[in-house]
Amino acid sequence: MKIGVLVLFLAGLFAAPSGQENPSGNRAAAAAVGLEIAQQTPAFALPDQFGHEQSNQTLKGSNGTILLFFRSADW
Repeated sequence: MKIGVLVLFLAGLFAAPSGQENPSGNRAAAAAVGLEIAQQTPAFALPDQFGHEQSNQTLKGSNGTILLFFRSADW
């Protein structure tokens, strides 16, 4: 019984993914998405959560602005 459990454990251990998202056999380059570092954004205006229009000019602070867009898990 103990040997069977050990064999199943080792089989699962070696079958687990290696954690590499892009295996070395697949060398396809991903297409660039978004702006390059330090490139200015094009002009935009979008409503915020309160319905007020915000643009890249209204969001700009004295030291500049960092915009971070992320996709939530429930999209």
